[in-house]
Amino acid sequence: MKKLPLFVLLCAMPFATMAQTTDPDKAIADEGTAKRGPPRWSLGMGAVVNDSPYAGEGTRVLPFPLVGFQGEKFYFRGLSAGWNFIKNDSFELSAFAKFQPGGFRVKDLGRSELAANGIDSRLLEDRDNGLGVGFSAKWKGAAGELEAEVLADAIDTSGGQEISLQYGYPIAIGKGRLTPSVGATWLSEDMANYFYGTLDEEVARGVVDYKPGSVVIPHVGASYFRPIGKKWSLLGFVKYELLPDEISNSPLIERDTDGSASVFIGFSRRF
Repeated sequence: MKKLPLFVLLCAMPFATMAQTTDPDKAIADEGTAKRGPPRWSLGMGAVVNDSPYAGEGTRVLPFPLVGFQGEKFYFRGLSAGWNFIKNDSFELSAFAKFQPGGFRVKDLGRSELAANGIDSRLLEDRDNGLGVGFSAKWKGAAGELEAEVLADAIDTSGGQEISLQYGYPIAIGKGRLTPSVGATWLSEDMANYFYGTLDEEVARGVVDYKPGSVVIPHVGASYFRPIGKKWSLLGFVKYELLPDEISNSPLIERDTDGSASVFIGFSRRF
């Protein structure tokens, strides 16, 4: 398990934290739904560190602004925006759109690592990021939080769909809240083939034909939210995805890789 040591190192940071609640927008949601006054904007800065599973790409570091807004119906949370049809203390149902940063640039991959997998990098094409649209539902109660999302590709990047399900249990730690979570994401055949397989045009150039088909990717993680004073908040998460054999055996993936870790940390101020 080549990627696991980095995950352990990242977990040794001062706090165990981006889980789904594991995307930046979900961490922002913690801040936006905290009972600390009327709906408001929040602004801040954060960064995601991702241990990429793609051959030779290594660690991705992405700093970005944190922008959030929770109104009566409309919300905006970092990478997603949506409309609440139902929102109360125990249940939330929303239609939303979400940026999906799952692609790669061939120039960022390792030529020697791809060659070791039998791939000539000059014959590959970039994989574009996507935009998904769909529905989300979230239940909250004494037993924890259950969240489901159904998304379809809105801009024909892959032409696929994804369904995710996650359970988390919030734990109060001093003034903060830590939410360990477990879940899984199903990728349709079109989506998995686009991001983890070889394209038809690449195969026509001589690249090996590899199509993983639909896959299920389990994950574990934890999110953290802590108010700092009356207006500031600390947000974060850590997430580890266990890649199924259909993905880890792809010639686009680093050898001996069966998992991928992500860490997010950020600060946000409410207005």
